[in-house]
Amino acid sequence: MPTDPRHHPYPTTTPPRRSPKRRRALMALLTVPVAGAIATTVIVSTTAGAEQTDTAGLIQAEAWSAQSGARTENTGDTGGGKNVGWLANGDWMRYDGVDLGSTGALAASIRVAAASRAGGTVELRAGTQTGEVLATFAVGHTGSWQTWVTKTELSNTGLTGKQTVFLLLKSNQASDFINVNWFQLKRTPTATIPGSPAPSTKPPTGAPTSAPPGGGSTTGWPTVDPAKQAADTAAFFARKPRPITNNPVKVPEFNAQCTVSHHGSDDPIVFPGLAGASHNHTFIGNKTTDANSTTESLFAGTTTCNPADDHSAYWIPTLYQNGQVVDPKGVTVYYGSRLKDPSKTQPFPLGLRMIVGDAKTQTDTPDKQGNHFWCAGIGGSTGRTANGEYPVCAKTAELVRQITFPDCWDGVHLDSPDHKAHMAWGDHTGSCPKTHPVPIPSVSFVIAYPLSTNTEGISLASGTGYSMHADFWNAWKPEALAQRVRDCLNQGYKCNSAGNF
Repeated sequence: MPTDPRHHPYPTTTPPRRSPKRRRALMALLTVPVAGAIATTVIVSTTAGAEQTDTAGLIQAEAWSAQSGARTENTGDTGGGKNVGWLANGDWMRYDGVDLGSTGALAASIRVAAASRAGGTVELRAGTQTGEVLATFAVGHTGSWQTWVTKTELSNTGLTGKQTVFLLLKSNQASDFINVNWFQLKRTPTATIPGSPAPSTKPPTGAPTSAPPGGGSTTGWPTVDPAKQAADTAAFFARKPRPITNNPVKVPEFNAQCTVSHHGSDDPIVFPGLAGASHNHTFIGNKTTDANSTTESLFAGTTTCNPADDHSAYWIPTLYQNGQVVDPKGVTVYYGSRLKDPSKTQPFPLGLRMIVGDAKTQTDTPDKQGNHFWCAGIGGSTGRTANGEYPVCAKTAELVRQITFPDCWDGVHLDSPDHKAHMAWGDHTGSCPKTHPVPIPSVSFVIAYPLSTNTEGISLASGTGYSMHADFWNAWKPEALAQRVRDCLNQGYKCNSAGNF
């Protein structure tokens, strides 16, 4: 590891031994119970300052049980104690007996500093160096080796109690790229739809049969107005399709061409009303999407999509390369039908939302929507990254990911506690199951990233490449959506973004 004194303010000698009192205090922090810690918001600090004063679940970086490549030094923050420095790709620290608590969502924070502009990521994993990802933090230049920034992510883990935690350093270059002062794992209240009981797997007895404006509900199963839904369905199928012209391709499909709108650590489906409670997302389409979004606010917002009639909100976990955000150069949202008879497909109701994929999935477990990245273009894939997660593309190809949502709806609920139970996949006969009898457009994101031969150092805000997932909240103008479903999908022909053959 480098020993150049310009690297840090305090690198010249081995640091003096800490007092026994300091050592005992640090080791005690490893077993502090955190289940009772309360925080109503997740705050990301971008300024230097004194060391964290809320010590619930706080682990000093130098209090490792084992390590590789780590060295300690004095910290420039007032009261900052020691930090661990000279950390580079492949270095790690192990911490035994870390108490993850038992109830509430687990917030993970880390205090870091970096003069390097190379960037990288810090992973917290449980059990082993290849165990479940508790949190992933993208780290870039903070200003200097003693300019400290606190980063916070909400963990998706189901683990509780005492665990061994590994802190792993990853970068696409060999030089030192980060200092770590401390990390913290503490519980926050579990987020649910405001006013709802604890999530369940089936609708509660006596669930409401109608909903206030925007599909609100006092439960985790907000519903459509059944009378309005029945009237809308009847009017849709009474609609006369447009005559087919221009000899179109016989594929039931239309699309929206969209670009990135913004980024944020919000998720209005999973954590409504809790700003900053999620890992970072890349938002596509609606420009107003945030933690406080409603169907009404999205419908009133503007969009980055063509057509402009599509006010829907789409989002995916942010992709990083060596700690730097890599945005898709474009996202095509396809609306199609994979069912045997597309003529029965009808528009989804305004305010329908759903999620596909699972941020907790950190290993290769393929599912119906194909949990893999691939290379599109001449030459395709030429190999795999060192960790095997991503393809390396030919110079004439680019990194692409497709994510497809379920295409059968229960006909009643706009959402469900897990944001999936109100939806289902068409079965092996090419029909919707009896539990979810309403065929709706099959939504599919095709995400093109401007990466080809250099795909090393990639990570998602949610963890590994296998944690890719996507969210959809319908805010199409109903007339524009109905026209496309009736003309294109029901007749089985390919249309463009304008809804024309």
